[in-house]
Amino acid sequence: METLMRLISIMWSMGTGADVMERIDAPVAGRLFSSFIMELPVYYPSFFYKKRESCKNHE
Repeated sequence: METLMRLISIMWSMGTGADVMERIDAPVAGRLFSSFIMELPVYYPSFFYKKRESCKNHE
């Protein structure tokens, strides 16, 4: 989350090289945000669901 906040601060910056950095920063920030969103509600529940199913099969 800290990295995402630092990248967002680059998006708000003005000055020499800011326009180039914004073009580099936007895709990276988007990937970090989507990864963060996917980890919480998708990856963990699917892992625990599969783990629960495998434990039921072994009993």
